[in-house]
Amino acid sequence: MIYVFPIPFIIFSLLIGPSQQFGCIDYAHALLSFVLPSHYFSQYHANDLAMMQNIIVNIRMPRVFLTFLVGAALASSGNALQALFRNPLVDSYILGISSGAALGAALALLTQWLPVQISAFIFGIFAVCLTYAFAQQRHEKSSVVVILLSGMIVSGLFIAGLSIVQYLSDPYKLQAIVQWTMGNLHQATWSKVNQAVLPISASLIVLYILRWRLNLLALGHLEAQAVGVDPKKDQFIVILCVTLATSSSVAVAGIISLYGLFLPHLIRMMIGPNNAKTVPANIFLGGSFLLLIDNISRTFSSFEIPIGIFTMLLGAPIFLYLIRRYNMNWA
Repeated sequence: MIYVFPIPFIIFSLLIGPSQQFGCIDYAHALLSFVLPSHYFSQYHANDLAMMQNIIVNIRMPRVFLTFLVGAALASSGNALQALFRNPLVDSYILGISSGAALGAALALLTQWLPVQISAFIFGIFAVCLTYAFAQQRHEKSSVVVILLSGMIVSGLFIAGLSIVQYLSDPYKLQAIVQWTMGNLHQATWSKVNQAVLPISASLIVLYILRWRLNLLALGHLEAQAVGVDPKKDQFIVILCVTLATSSSVAVAGIISLYGLFLPHLIRMMIGPNNAKTVPANIFLGGSFLLLIDNISRTFSSFEIPIGIFTMLLGAPIFLYLIRRYNMNWA
């Protein structure tokens, strides 16, 4: 059931959007015109039908696919990190991955020294390495709390670097960077889909294959070793996949805050903590739910509201709820 759940969301998302001349029914007919003979749609002028088909194929379809990919990537990354660190308050932003990727992408937009996606991935990996370096304690293994605090420090450093990049940018590039940092899917194109589909799909496939081992890693290093699993190797693979998926998402869609935090936890509340089930659920439900949020962001008012604002409005109260539920005090 969960594997076909995204289909109605994808179809519905193709039918809605800002359009003064045509409505949802018209676009439904245009969508059917790809598979049915043309005489079924004789009520439309040939140019009108061609225009609607062009809007579906070249404007709405790449946006729908890109939104689904980004939603699946962020939700799956958050789920994997929460299982890995055994903490429901972890996601790629708290560990510094997203802020590092954001700084790399902003530098690429400003200087064009590297392609945006490659620059985002390099800085995302660099952020992970810094987090682990700061958390490393002499003769002791780094605790989860120390790693999380280090990630927050690294995230703050890269956000400061992003602010410097914005300050040094000329007005035209500054506008593009600011819009991009709020989470931006209205500039989705087939080119961006092609850039993101391979790294995100590869990362999701590996996480899906390792979904059983995430349960073992969630038990701790000693328990994982006791059943013949190499925790360091699997942890490295998981973090590499999370970094690749997150940096690719940031490169094509900007910063979509807190999505990887609250959605995995909501899914865990619905179906339980078994990662064999939560990994595919985050892939398919994560993509579908971001599609729903994106549909609201582009139809809520006469102008489009950046999707990152909606995820922040949803994620902030859920984050506060998690803090209260788990009594996250440091006394």
